[in-house]
Amino acid sequence: MAPLKKVTISTHATQNNTQAHHVDIHRTNNKTTVNDASTQRQLINLAKQFALEGGLLPKERQLPIVERIELYQQATDIRRQENLEAIIQLAMEFSSDDEVSSKAEADWFSYFISFAENVSNPVMQGLWAKILVGEIARPGSYSCKTLEIFKNMSVNDAKLLAKLCSLAVKDKNSNNRRLISSVYQKPSLLSLLTGKKAYRIDFSEYGLNYSDLLALAENNIIFLQEAETRSIAKNDAYQFVYNGTPLTLGYKSKEVTLTFYKFTAVGNELAQLIKDSPVKNFLHHLKHQLGRLYKVS
Repeated sequence: MAPLKKVTISTHATQNNTQAHHVDIHRTNNKTTVNDASTQRQLINLAKQFALEGGLLPKERQLPIVERIELYQQATDIRRQENLEAIIQLAMEFSSDDEVSSKAEADWFSYFISFAENVSNPVMQGLWAKILVGEIARPGSYSCKTLEIFKNMSVNDAKLLAKLCSLAVKDKNSNNRRLISSVYQKPSLLSLLTGKKAYRIDFSEYGLNYSDLLALAENNIIFLQEAETRSIAKNDAYQFVYNGTPLTLGYKSKEVTLTFYKFTAVGNELAQLIKDSPVKNFLHHLKHQLGRLYKVS
């Protein structure tokens, strides 16, 4: 089967603010006029898109509430239909005509529809299309739990996921990903006074700060608590892949350990949507830090 293409990718109103907003809108001869640049204008435009502007008209011009409900339901059905058809069209562009060994479940597709029908942003529609194609090609690739979490992710959340993947490594023989945060050597009895040798990976220099990690953890993409690897033996090695480039860490010193942020099952599934996009100079920085205590190749 041909490989799937992948996607690149509060305000608080005060009393004074509310009073200021009222300056933008006023009634003249029973007509409402609104400043085109105002928040009211944006609200009216949104209300029109969802057929909810009927209550803004003067009472004598309003349709009966039952008719307004029907208009809203019709507008909602049209919007959802258009969203789903756009996603299906994108999925057709992303898919191939290669034969697959098993069929996707109708129940999963029904679950998919219930979430994807409200997605109108083109970028997010592309990602939902990728999920659909990936599940059809390899049933079980995207769980219903992953769909439910992805439903609540914004375009900015998707961009943050892409940034995370651009700095993470994948295990060579599995789909498991991790964000390596440091390498350290546990102190021996002879070096207790000097403490452990520790070298951090500076993500903030490459566009990922701690608040981003908090947001990723909140979206169930990573575990916020750092995990550790075991120390490797002389003839052992860790084998990773950094955005398409092999990365091997061999034995150099005793009691050397990696710390990392582990991707959740949801994070690993959604990471499949993101194409390889290495960050300039990051691999050099990663190798430099890890090379202090590992043989890096």
